[in-house]
Amino acid sequence: MCPPGKDVSKNGNIKTLESAGTIFEAEDPDVLQILERARAINVERNRSFEERIEHFEGLSPHGRRSGFNTPGSHTCFETQAMVAEAWENLRRSTVYYRSQPVGTIAAMDHSVEELNYDQVFVRDFVPSALAFLMNGEEEIVKNFLLKTLHLQSWEKRIDQFKLGEGVMPASFKVIQNPVTNCEILIPDFGESAIGRVAPVDSGFWWIILLRAYTKHTGDSSLAELPDCQRGMRLILSLCLSEAFDTFPTLLCADGCCMIDRRMGVYGYPIEIQALFFMALRCALLLLKQDQEGKEFMERIVKRLHALSYHMRNYFWLDLKQLNDIYRNKTEEYSHTAVNKFNVIPDSLPDWVFDFMPTRGGYFIGNVSPARMDFRWFCLGNCVAILSSLATPEQASAIMDLIESRWEELVGEMPLKICYPALESHEWRIVTGCDPKNTRWSYHNGGSWPVLLWLLTAACIKTGRPQIARRAIELAENRLSKDHWPEYYDGKVGRYIGKQARKLQTWSISGYLVAKMMLEDPSHLGMISLEEDKQMKPLMKRSTSWTC
Repeated sequence: MCPPGKDVSKNGNIKTLESAGTIFEAEDPDVLQILERARAINVERNRSFEERIEHFEGLSPHGRRSGFNTPGSHTCFETQAMVAEAWENLRRSTVYYRSQPVGTIAAMDHSVEELNYDQVFVRDFVPSALAFLMNGEEEIVKNFLLKTLHLQSWEKRIDQFKLGEGVMPASFKVIQNPVTNCEILIPDFGESAIGRVAPVDSGFWWIILLRAYTKHTGDSSLAELPDCQRGMRLILSLCLSEAFDTFPTLLCADGCCMIDRRMGVYGYPIEIQALFFMALRCALLLLKQDQEGKEFMERIVKRLHALSYHMRNYFWLDLKQLNDIYRNKTEEYSHTAVNKFNVIPDSLPDWVFDFMPTRGGYFIGNVSPARMDFRWFCLGNCVAILSSLATPEQASAIMDLIESRWEELVGEMPLKICYPALESHEWRIVTGCDPKNTRWSYHNGGSWPVLLWLLTAACIKTGRPQIARRAIELAENRLSKDHWPEYYDGKVGRYIGKQARKLQTWSISGYLVAKMMLEDPSHLGMISLEEDKQMKPLMKRSTSWTC
C-alpha cells in the first residue's frame, strides 16, 4: 500500500480536478473511476505574492534604481535582490510527490484559469533543473528523471491509436486519490494538447538532461541503471527507425515542440533537428558498451554523419548562399542538380534580402521539397551551437547575425522566439487565424525571457560573453518589475504578452541559469558538447564568415 500524501499542506492550495486529461491506466485500479472526484495538488504556496513583495521591500530591484532607465544603471545590490527573489519564486514552484521534489510547476499565476500551467512540463523543467544542479541541488533532478522515465512505460493511446513505446510525456501532474489518500502521477502524452500532437522534443530533452546530470555530478550510476538504458533505447528506436525518408532529418507535425501550436513548422523544423542531433551525441556518451548499446551506437554514428552534413549544407544560409538560391535554376533532373529541393527563387520572401547582413548567417527554419522556411528560430540556432551541429565558423556567424540584427532579434526584451512574424493573409493561412499567435505575439515573433539561458550558453561557447551580458542587463530592467511574464509582445518586445502568465517558472529559472553561467562559465560543460572532428564534412557551401 502506498504511503499517504504527506505534502498536501506543503504543496498548498488543493483544487478540484475537473479532468485528469488522461485515458491511461493509473497506478491504482480504481483511479479512473474517481478521477473526476480527485483533487489536484499544486506547488508550495506558503505566502501570497503581496507578502513576498513586502518581504523584499527595501530590496526590490525596481524600488531603488537610479534615475536613468538603462542597463548600466543597475547596482550590485539591485541585481542581488533580483536573484534572491528569483530563487524564492523557483523554490515556491517546486512540486512534491510523496514527500519528494519531482519538478517545478509551469507558472504560479493563480489570477487566471490554470489550464495545464499547473503541470510539470519536461521542456519547461530543463532550465529549472540546470539552476538546481548549478546550486548543488541534485535530488530534484534525479527524481524528475526517474519519474518521467516511469511514465514512459505507460501504454499511450489516443482514441483507437497506440503511440510508440518510447514517447515521453509532454507534462505530468500530481493528484491525490481521495479514497486511498495516496498521491499519483498523471501524464499527458499529447492527448490533451492543442491539436493532439505528441511532444517530439520531450525525449530529446530527457536525454540531454540526463547527460547534464551525469556530467555535473560525475556520477554515471543513474545513467547506467537498466531502466535508464532501456528508456534511452526506446527513444532512439523511435527516431532511428527506417521508413520512407530520403533525408536524415526527422519529419514532424506542427506543434510538436516549444512552438506547440500551428505555426507552419511542420516538416523538418530546425528546433527538432538540433535537439535530435544533441540528444544523439549525448546518448553516445551515456549508452553502455554492451551488445544492445553497441548496436545503437553504430546506428547513431551513421546518423550523426549524415545529419551533420545535411544540416550544415542545406539548412545553412549566409549572404552568398542566399544569392545562389536567388539565381538557382529549377526543374533540374539528375544527380548533379544544384537546386536539389527545387526551390523556386520567386518564393523567396522580400524581407530576407534586407535581413541578411554582409557578415553572418544562420540555420533556417525548415527545408523540404520545394520549400524553404527562411525564418530565424532562436532555440534551434542556439542548440546548434551548443551541440556543435554548427561548425565553429558557423557558430561565430550566428553570433555576428545576432549582433548585426540586435534590434530585430533582441530589441527591448530578449529574445525573439522567431523572426519575422506572420501577418495578414499569411497569418490566416499558416496559423488558421490563431488568436493567440497574432503578429509579434506568443510564438509568432513574441519575445521569451527563458531563451536567455540558451543565448548565454551559446555566447560563452563562442567567446562572446559581452552579448549575453548586454541581453541580461536588458532583461533585468523589467523582468522582476513585470512579475516574470511568460513572454512579451510587440516588434521590439515592449509589452507584456496579452495572454502571458505571470510568475512563469522558466522565465525565472532561465534568468538564474544565465546569471550563474556568466558568473561561472565552467557550468557550460553540462550543456555543451565540443566539436567532433570526425563529423566535419567538406563544406561545399559559401563561407561568408571569413570575408
